[in-house]
Amino acid sequence: MTPAVRIDALFAGYPSRTVLHDITTAIPAAQMTAIVGANGSGKSTLLSVLAGVLPATSGTIQRGSGRRPALVVQHSAVPATLPITVRDTVAMGRWAHRGPWRRLTRTDTDIVHACMSRLGITDLARRRLTTLSGGQRQRTLLAQALARESDLLLLDEPTTGLDTEARQQISDILHEIRADGGTVVLATHDRDEALRADNCLLLRAGHLITAGNPTNVLPTRTIS
Repeated sequence: MTPAVRIDALFAGYPSRTVLHDITTAIPAAQMTAIVGANGSGKSTLLSVLAGVLPATSGTIQRGSGRRPALVVQHSAVPATLPITVRDTVAMGRWAHRGPWRRLTRTDTDIVHACMSRLGITDLARRRLTTLSGGQRQRTLLAQALARESDLLLLDEPTTGLDTEARQQISDILHEIRADGGTVVLATHDRDEALRADNCLLLRAGHLITAGNPTNVLPTRTIS
């Protein structure tokens, strides 16, 4: 099977420092890949490069699909004072197809409604993000990503700071997406969630230490 993403000799980072060093691996298509490692290991940087938000310094990234990935940031990364509604937030996922200033078509609107329904947030459509719980905001951001209709979903610590029920809801949705043939890549500190993945990448100080089945890759205890 052709990988969803093939990474070869990747170096990436910021003007002041290199974060990722000589990363070579493949992200399997239609599977879930967990990226694990301590804080500062390069998980978020790798997601940013995969999303096309951060350019590689050197090396190559080859995607099996021409569609752009959809990146879901942590709910805490969205300004709490952002004065937009849940529906507006999800509709932003269609900007990749329509542009930010063009009116949504009937098809776009149907997709937005379908994504809100799938995430169980239809009744929150007119609520502002400022009034939502962390779990509700994270589901809204995930619905926005689904509205992009990408076949590669990238998530940065999607369950951090959420209660047990909200974490389970997000986890169940991600596994549904994977079961439907989507490729899911998430950075996580949750060992249990990583163990439920099909593939795992272990980063340490910007280096890929090992990759493969989570039961073989993960540390025996917690992920610090």
